Amino acid sequence: MTPPRDPSSPDILRLIDDAAAAWVARRDRGLTAVEQDEFLQWLSADPRHGERLARHQRGWAELAHLALWRPEHSAEPNPDLLAPPASVATTRKVLRWAVPLSLAAAALAIMFVSSRNRPPPPAAAAPGESAYRQQVLDDGTLVELNRGAQFSATFTPGERRVRLTHGEALFTVAKNPARPFVVEAGGVTVRAVGTAFNVRLGPAEVEVLVTEGRVQLDRPAAPLATPPLGAAGQRAVVPRSGAEPVTAAVTRDEIDRALAWQPKLLEFAATPLADVAAEFNRRNRLQLIVADEALRALPIGASFRSDNVDGFVRLLEASFGVSVERSRDTITLRRAR
Repeated sequence: MTPPRDPSSPDILRLIDDAAAAWVARRDRGLTAVEQDEFLQWLSADPRHGERLARHQRGWAELAHLALWRPEHSAEPNPDLLAPPASVATTRKVLRWAVPLSLAAAALAIMFVSSRNRPPPPAAAAPGESAYRQQVLDDGTLVELNRGAQFSATFTPGERRVRLTHGEALFTVAKNPARPFVVEAGGVTVRAVGTAFNVRLGPAEVEVLVTEGRVQLDRPAAPLATPPLGAAGQRAVVPRSGAEPVTAAVTRDEIDRALAWQPKLLEFAATPLADVAAEFNRRNRLQLIVADEALRALPIGASFRSDNVDGFVRLLEASFGVSVERSRDTITLRRAR
């Protein structure tokens, strides 16, 4: 049957409603990359799509809360779970901002999961590579590479050896006492069996940050008087000039700041867009500038992948009609005139 042409006809509205309900269910179990593209195209095709989707989302959320109630909790469910919906005026006011941004957040969360599940690229990437990368070595060790990092790996029956020639990398070493894991960087060696540590190769020094287990540091070309042992929560800075290393304990916050280059799933709950932008800016070279005061207070409650600045901005632009000005290092956001 050919759908009626009148966009306001009951049959068209019913089709929109059915599609919105289907998308809510499909998103709950997770969208594939193809489904994600289809979802965004459907969402942008008609403003009523977002409105109907939001209504079904609220119902889905209420059912999820109600599902948590058990008879042993109380004789009746919490009345708030069965409270009547807000007024039409209030609902429309909330929908104006909440619908598109909640959808954008869901899509970005999907991007986070799908990108983490992609096969890792080759280990030897050219210096200047702009993106964060992962590499799983043959022994199961995970290497996470900051922008521009480059390394090579050589494994033998008795040893696993990696040479970091550029940049910074975090190693989560697969445990194997019979095959020590050695990282060379700027004339410094870091030896471990099963642990996690970050190595940053600087022009004048090599910095090693231990996040789990223990490592032993040495400098074969200019041997250290007492090769230091690094335990979890310690940082060692080994000068390439031949001077003795400096070691110090670091706090959890200091470790988090040092590893802020790693993409993470950022969680926001009714967080103003200005604060969301600040969190992105802390973790990326590309900086967001919220130039419109009306946008700065926009509340966001969702999860985002920390390195997907461009994807976040594209969705804001498409869903909100936000005006975007791009330069080499900044993206300026303003409310569309």
